[in-house]
Amino acid sequence: MDKRYQVFVSSTYEDLHAERQEVMQALLELDCIPAGMELFPAANDDQWTLIKRVIDDCDYYIVIIGGRYGSIGPSGLSYTQMEYEYALLQGKPVIAFLHKDPGTLAANRTERNPEGKDKLENFRTLTQQKVCKFWLSPSDLGSAVSRSLVKLIKTNPAVGWVKADLLPEKNATEEILRLRQKIENLQGELAESKQSSGAGTEHLAQGDDEIELGYSFAAFKSSHYEPDNSYTARFHTTWNDVFAAISPLLIDEASDGSIKSALDEFVAGETRASMERQKALSGFRLRNFKLDDDDFNTIKVQLLALRLITKSSRRKTRGVHDKATYWSLTEYGETVMMTLRAIRRPLNTTPISQPTASEHEI
Repeated sequence: MDKRYQVFVSSTYEDLHAERQEVMQALLELDCIPAGMELFPAANDDQWTLIKRVIDDCDYYIVIIGGRYGSIGPSGLSYTQMEYEYALLQGKPVIAFLHKDPGTLAANRTERNPEGKDKLENFRTLTQQKVCKFWLSPSDLGSAVSRSLVKLIKTNPAVGWVKADLLPEKNATEEILRLRQKIENLQGELAESKQSSGAGTEHLAQGDDEIELGYSFAAFKSSHYEPDNSYTARFHTTWNDVFAAISPLLIDEASDGSIKSALDEFVAGETRASMERQKALSGFRLRNFKLDDDDFNTIKVQLLALRLITKSSRRKTRGVHDKATYWSLTEYGETVMMTLRAIRRPLNTTPISQPTASEHEI
């Protein structure tokens, strides 16, 4: 869309007629809209309010500094400096164009009193803290403005102005806003989906990867139990087997204690049969299988990192004094659980067809 940028041109007036004409011409050749003091000479507070309003509407601000400081405002600063500082305060992109050698200017184009000279020098120092360029003649100034503004527009694109007939109609604008909102919603859903799925966890142990777990158990002979008959051991299993053992508990929610009990039963089921086959501790009854607490915490952290489980925010019918931590499945966790636990139809089994009405009658 073709844009035009409004540029505020600030300077002293009487001593810079030719220079301002060159700058205005340069701006018009760039299809910019110049605005400046010749439209409203700054002389009172009402006109200062108007100047600020015009600066607010402008996209860029340039100041031309020759050998004069300019008319003094109520604050003791010149209106030119007040305009410059106001443009900075509003965050406008600014460029200052300073005469390279003010000492060569004619006497009627320079400050005559020491106070004015000091203020002009301070103003020149202030503007050199931002982007500034130097010039010697009106034509030199016009060229500098053209080159500098083209670069400024490229590096600091502003809102600009467009013709009214190029603006989209109300219905089109509303449709654009509606589609933009839809895009934002979809992007939010996508981010949430990635957060709740297994995406980004490929580097973590999971699935059929093995994990070694430690546990303890007690051995009884008849009804007699000796304290020394307690043992520790380790065994290998997979992350899928661990998750399959506890995930049904988490369909609603389950506490740390419930999950730990389920894992203790899982350990017993996985290890007792193996020890019996190996005739380990023959003649003893094996009881009180307990998963190591450190391994229990590792399992919780891993399933949380895999985004299979999450802390439950539901309180159900818990009492006010129930301080236990509760866990539940994520949507992704439910999907993995069903993959692991749902019963599949045997291969090569013909689906059972539904009887027709005539078969019922027979």
